[in-house]
Amino acid sequence: MQTDPGTAVRTFEIHIPEEDIAEMRRRIIATRWPSKELVKDRSQGVQLAMIEELARYWSTDYDWRRCEASLNALPQFMTEIDGVDIHFIHVRSRHENALPLIVTHGWPGSVIELLGVVAPLTDPTAHGARVEDAFDVVVPSLPGYGFSAEPTELGWNPGRMAAAWVELMRRLGYTRYVAQGGDVGAAVTDAMGRQAPEGLLGIHMNLLVPALGSAESADSDEERAALDALTTFRTSGNGYLIEQNTRPQTIGYALLDSPVAMAAWMLDHDTDSYYKISRAFLDKEPSGDLTRDRILDNITLYWLVGAGASAAREYWEGAQAMARGAGKTPPAVTLPVGFTTFPGEIFRAPRSWVERSYPNVTYFNEVDKGGHFAAWEEPELFATEVRAAFRALRT
Repeated sequence: MQTDPGTAVRTFEIHIPEEDIAEMRRRIIATRWPSKELVKDRSQGVQLAMIEELARYWSTDYDWRRCEASLNALPQFMTEIDGVDIHFIHVRSRHENALPLIVTHGWPGSVIELLGVVAPLTDPTAHGARVEDAFDVVVPSLPGYGFSAEPTELGWNPGRMAAAWVELMRRLGYTRYVAQGGDVGAAVTDAMGRQAPEGLLGIHMNLLVPALGSAESADSDEERAALDALTTFRTSGNGYLIEQNTRPQTIGYALLDSPVAMAAWMLDHDTDSYYKISRAFLDKEPSGDLTRDRILDNITLYWLVGAGASAAREYWEGAQAMARGAGKTPPAVTLPVGFTTFPGEIFRAPRSWVERSYPNVTYFNEVDKGGHFAAWEEPELFATEVRAAFRALRT
């Protein structure tokens, strides 16, 4: 029997030409800087002192080859799905009866934000957990991100990505599996839950995507605090969201031309992670695994593969899909749903909001540390939550 080359799974390694790295450094050094902001906080955007220190470290001390080696130490693959080459990491547990898990990153992240959870999830006994908690882990790069190809046609919204992930898991031979996601990854995971493909046992998320586009209740102190945080985000924290939802191509010119412009755009995401990243560079005080090098690993990946515009277009695709669905009730998620609220997220989703969005919440927990990039910042805690969320689905 011949293998269809269009559906073959090929091994993949990263080898960035040295001249591409040298050109990146040249552009960083040649940055034309604006004057200092006129406020003492981030209300005008990314602060000059922080981005100047990031650029200094990036152009002098940062080593991409270290990141490249760490990625190449993991089993990486490429396969074409629905006309797009999809890059993914696939690590099988050494333990028997491991539960297959597909974990999806978001923006401005990549597979790099999830590297720290691979070992705790695939080898739980080495991280203080039970052998029964082992996972086989699949970490794909979203289309237009990382080493996945850019879509060349319209329509790659979260629903289409969800269908692609279902095909990926089928192609890997998995007939029973679970899915997890945050940020854009939460939207993709939510869509998988609504599609309810055969074999998907349940989902877990750490961002309540339905609340971003709907009016939520505020009947308790918890709900009022969450609504206040959402209102702040919608009125003064979502500049990147509006631009990428409506004009991704416009910002794309800056993102492909200037590494520093791209870094600033990526860092201006949410207040909690911004100040954590700022402290990592200005005060040499990283928050968990949000270190200078790991932050620059992610930014450098975006630059070297030229993903600035293509990743931004995903937001436009999502906004278009939402506009087409306006006034229509989406299919309910009847599968088991797990949810973890991290305190530094854009808003702390109360259990009541989660249960309003998902009728079958089988696991809910609020933890005491971590933010929007929970898997990146607190990988051990994140892995603990994923284990707990899916424990009941293994039998």
